[in-house]
Amino acid sequence: SVLSRYENQITILSDYLEEFPETDEPVWILGRQHHLNTDKSKLLLDISARLWFTYRRKFSPIGGTGPSSDTGWGCMLRCGQMMLAQALICRHLGRDWQWEKHKKQPEEYHRILRCFLDRKDCCYSIHQMAQMGVGEGKSIGEWFGPNTVAQVLKKLALFDEWNSLAVYVSMDNTVVIEDIKKMCWSPAQSSGVAHSSAHLHRSALGQNKNTAGLCPGWKPLLLIIPLRLGINHINPVYIDAFKECFKMPQSLGALGGKPNNAYYFIGFLGNELIYLDPHTTQSFVDSEENGTVDDESFHCQQAPHRMKIMNLDPSVALGFFCKEECDFDNWCSLVQKEILKQQSLRMFELVQKHPPHWPPFIPPTKPEVTTTGAELIESTDKLFELEEEFEILSV
Repeated sequence: SVLSRYENQITILSDYLEEFPETDEPVWILGRQHHLNTDKSKLLLDISARLWFTYRRKFSPIGGTGPSSDTGWGCMLRCGQMMLAQALICRHLGRDWQWEKHKKQPEEYHRILRCFLDRKDCCYSIHQMAQMGVGEGKSIGEWFGPNTVAQVLKKLALFDEWNSLAVYVSMDNTVVIEDIKKMCWSPAQSSGVAHSSAHLHRSALGQNKNTAGLCPGWKPLLLIIPLRLGINHINPVYIDAFKECFKMPQSLGALGGKPNNAYYFIGFLGNELIYLDPHTTQSFVDSEENGTVDDESFHCQQAPHRMKIMNLDPSVALGFFCKEECDFDNWCSLVQKEILKQQSLRMFELVQKHPPHWPPFIPPTKPEVTTTGAELIESTDKLFELEEEFEILSV
């Protein structure tokens, strides 16, 4: 099969480290400004603190019988993990948190890392993302686009009670303030009946038990805006607005890259984008008995890659994190000032009220699994068996 060809493939990092040029221009990394002439070391520390998720090999087969490596197909899933991990770091540790090799880290940091380990019982693992992608029309082992990974994260977050994020993915290049506030102030409560994919994830995602999501108050917002910034190439008219997004204190960067090559963009220098590259295959890492994770391979400790903005594929997804309502209000003000000042070809729209021609907005809630005495389905192979039986009965 196609997947088997990637199973033992290992991408080796080049010995060449791409250094930053000598320049007076500022470097922007996720809402923070750095100057190469005065604080280059701080810049590199800031970049290495971001969680870096790459291809892995030798993890347990996805669904029991699927691939045990995501080399060649999982790059956009890894980029989605990186964007979400940055939101969780901001939520629990703050944007100014720094990582240093061999330095003891708080328990929240290791708990965040455990959310992304390559195990079927970790809530944002490659296993959970690939399986949830089936509901978005993607086979396990198929490449995702930016919008698909956003939809997958939105669904998985419903089962994550510890982080208790409200994930809003914009439609039709439009962010609706009314809908976001309704979702972030809406108390979490289970309703409805889950479809088969929810059965798959209940045991893995329902294990973070606390009542944080039931308390009234603003749920921290992960805002993802999928965009198409041109036809075949990015339209130059969008470049300034795109760069402004990395300056915002709420910035989580952007998902994108080139066809079938996804990167996690975290900032820019001049007309070059700075990104973390998931295209390195490393071995599976599990947590220790005490719950800590050997984390050195989860941080990129070399100068980051850069690419010219004009080489970017026009299909991207912007990410923002607003821990409090005042953060979201500030983000709206910045968008009005910096993004919507262009009277033509705006990158996206920000509107106060829900468009009347759209279907009503209903904040998503965690599905409630109901059974008829049967055991809950907990693996994809059992699901596929049921689907095959159903197809036979249908014939």
